Amino acid sequence: MLKLTDHGAHITLQGQPTPSGDGLFWFGSALLIGAVGVAMAMSLLPERWAIGALALLIVGSFIFNRQRQKLKKQAANLIRGGVLDVRAGTFTHKALGAQNRVVIAVDDQIEIAGTELLILNANNEQKCLVTGFETAKEAQVMQAILRGQQLNKRNANIKMQSN
Repeated sequence: MLKLTDHGAHITLQGQPTPSGDGLFWFGSALLIGAVGVAMAMSLLPERWAIGALALLIVGSFIFNRQRQKLKKQAANLIRGGVLDVRAGTFTHKALGAQNRVVIAVDDQIEIAGTELLILNANNEQKCLVTGFETAKEAQVMQAILRGQQLNKRNANIKMQSN
């Protein structure tokens, strides 16, 4: 749902916000069980085996942290539910009690593909992907506001109603 304001727009996205986790809980649980196993190995097995088990635990922890950081970065780049407060050059995403502000740089590109809005940085890398718009018109209005174009509330409503 789109509501135009004096400074921009409020857009309610139809998708469900992405909860955190995505399988990392189970990997973390496996690491915890591995830590208990290493502790038992250190007390029961010869030194070489215990050191090997400890090395495996360290490698597993490293992989776990890399995956966690990668998933956090991906989750920050994908917006598919919640409420957007859009203003010229910036928008704030509010979902699940969290608030994330995205600032559009001068050399960022804003593209629309159907009902998705894609923001690319100067290196053509994905900075943000916004999905969950009811219509493509909402994505177009968001793109126009982010680019700094002024929208007249009355004209925008007429444009929104006529296809």
